[in-house]
Order: sequence, then C-alpha cells, then structure tokens
Amino acid sequence: MIQLPRSTFYDRAGTPSSPCLSDARLLERIGCIQDALSGDGYRRVTCALQAQGYGIHHKRVARIMRQPGLGIQPKRRFVRTTDRQHDGPVFPNLHRRKGGCLFGGDSGCL
Repeated sequence: MIQLPRSTFYDRAGTPSSPCLSDARLLERIGCIQDALSGDGYRRVTCALQAQGYGIHHKRVARIMRQPGLGIQPKRRFVRTTDRQHDGPVFPNLHRRKGGCLFGGDSGCL
C-alpha cells in the first residue's frame, strides 16, 4: 500500500490535459467556428471546440461569447402593427374609456 493521502493520489492537476487557451485566443477560435457555422449558439460552439481537442466548459464559452456580442441575437417579439401616419380617420380607443362598452358581453355594459 502506498503511504500518501488519497487527495494526492487522485490529484490530476499535474497531469497534462487538453491545451489551455487564453480568452483572446479562444475568442479567435470562436470567430473561426462561427464563420463556418453561422448562427450557432454557445452549445454548438462548445461541441465544435471539444471536437477539436480543447477541453473547455460551456459556461466559459457562453461568457466569452456574451462580451463582444458573438451570440445569436434574439428576434424582436413585438411588432407594431398600428400605422397612425396615414390620411384616413383615426378612431378612438374604446378600451381605454372608463365605463365604456367595448363588446356587447362586457361587464361594463351591465
């Protein structure tokens, strides 16, 4: 039996692992991956980096992609459909009127 602490036996800090990347170098690699795979988020970029042999965590990739705005830009959810810049009449908003009756079955009509 070897006389050393269990933590020393299982310690993997001294073993060579996947190549370490600085944030600037990783940002460059992410840019190359996004040129090839446009529109990919941090999960697919992380898988691509891991396939290239870099042992990197998805949270680090997400943090680095968030800083310069390399991630996917969210689509606008609200689209304005009202156009008040026209020549026709603009009708009043009955919903905003107090005590007004918008629909026949509204409680304001009772």
